[in-house]
Amino acid sequence: MLLQPHDHVLFYGDSITDAGRNSGANGGLGTGYAALCAAQLLARYPEWNLNFTNKGISGNRVYDLEARLQEDVLDLQPNLVSVLIGINDTWRRYDSGKSSPIGEFQDSYRRILSAITESGTRLVICEPFLLPIPEDRKKWREDLDPRITACRDLARQFGALYLPLDGLFAAASTRASLDYWLPDGVHPSLAGHALIADAWIRLVTS
Repeated sequence: MLLQPHDHVLFYGDSITDAGRNSGANGGLGTGYAALCAAQLLARYPEWNLNFTNKGISGNRVYDLEARLQEDVLDLQPNLVSVLIGINDTWRRYDSGKSSPIGEFQDSYRRILSAITESGTRLVICEPFLLPIPEDRKKWREDLDPRITACRDLARQFGALYLPLDGLFAAASTRASLDYWLPDGVHPSLAGHALIADAWIRLVTS
């Protein structure tokens, strides 16, 4: 399986990963899926000496991740990096007119992944996701769907494990209301974070 004893696991991304980590919650892991993953894996493998770091920052686009890659990832020498990015590259188009062309998005993401894997670091690429709540989120699909395709292409290129979260939330939304999982269509509820964490743990431990 991807996760190994003595691993340092680093979660990298935007507000969905951040989840209040700067409040000091859970030793800087925040209150979202990163903390839930760490809690369950530390309990499951107490003899493994696992270490977890959360380096999500609210509002980040892929360009921001690339700019802080050296300090926030490479200098920490993690064994396993999990990346979730893309929704803000879409969101900023609609709320502030900031462009993140798909080709540039994919090129920036590729440079990030290349730098991470050069030292043999293992990768999980998490798919950006969206549910159509409120109504204006429906229009966002035209921008997000090509980013999801780009993420899938990069996962194949780098041989990374891939977590298809957009499909996961689409399936979950048939079991409960949209806002039960993603109250604003983007940010997970506690149940939404648990959905991510359960899927992430299955991916790295199977």
